[in-house]
Amino acid sequence: MLIKVVKKSDVNEHHVTDESLYLNRRRFMQASVSGAAIAAVPFMSLYPAAGNAKLEFNSLKKSKYSTDEELTSFDDITRYNNFYELGLKKGDPKRNAHHLKVKPWAVKVEGECEKPGEYGLEDLILPSEHEERIYRLRCVEAWSMVIPWVGVELGGVLKRFHPTSKAKYVQFFTIYDPDNLPGQRRPVLEWPYREGLRIDEAMHPLCILAVGLYGKELPNQNGAPLRLVVPWKYGFKSIKSIVRIRFTEKQPATSWNLAGPREYGFYSNVNPEVDHPRWSQKKERRIGEVFKRNTLMFNGYADQVASLYESMDLAKYY
Repeated sequence: MLIKVVKKSDVNEHHVTDESLYLNRRRFMQASVSGAAIAAVPFMSLYPAAGNAKLEFNSLKKSKYSTDEELTSFDDITRYNNFYELGLKKGDPKRNAHHLKVKPWAVKVEGECEKPGEYGLEDLILPSEHEERIYRLRCVEAWSMVIPWVGVELGGVLKRFHPTSKAKYVQFFTIYDPDNLPGQRRPVLEWPYREGLRIDEAMHPLCILAVGLYGKELPNQNGAPLRLVVPWKYGFKSIKSIVRIRFTEKQPATSWNLAGPREYGFYSNVNPEVDHPRWSQKKERRIGEVFKRNTLMFNGYADQVASLYESMDLAKYY
């Protein structure tokens, strides 16, 4: 992915929301799901105004996978984005966020599973045995951030659809709405955007479905209302605004692999030893910092995920 070198952030530390303000959750929603009420706030308030997340969550549980690194500011997280559906420049997603229509929202589940169907967002995430958690995770492309995501483990959600023994992979699709999304009127990618994971990757507890950040629901430019976060892979694997989930027997197509198969492999694990054909991946730039730092294998999550790839040649399966 082509990345511009960013300027040092002019946001001071006091602009970063204090941890105590985002370790809260259960004012999440109040809606009728198949006749059953879910206690929280009115359903429509689940969705933020474009580029402006307001709803705070209560009783959030902090994940054991959270890092203690300093968080990237809310301003930087929400103003410097890759979301090609909303434009190619880093500031375009926030500027065009109002074009993304996030109410109502449904996700279609299909393929090799026993419970396919179309699920409203509230059905998909709640009610269930899962609690939203705070995940302070490192996310990296050619720049990197530390983001306090609010989300649930993807694996727990996928299990509810009872994948069959043929389900070796899971594929995700983002919204396709060229009438409203200006980026989809240009053939920069094969629309709709799609991504995929091996099923064991998807079931790893570090892989989450995010519904918020900094204790608030996702702003549109960050992939509202539902996005994938896979912190040991490059950011383009973390597909935004998911509308379809498909279980497959064969490795599915992914957008950047279709666009540039020599440059973007299916796995897209953070690996400083494998260069992109046009640049080195040994260094990364943290938003808000002047100097680059060494890129860590699997983005620093090797202890958690390296076992998924023990028998693989990671230079071949990049």
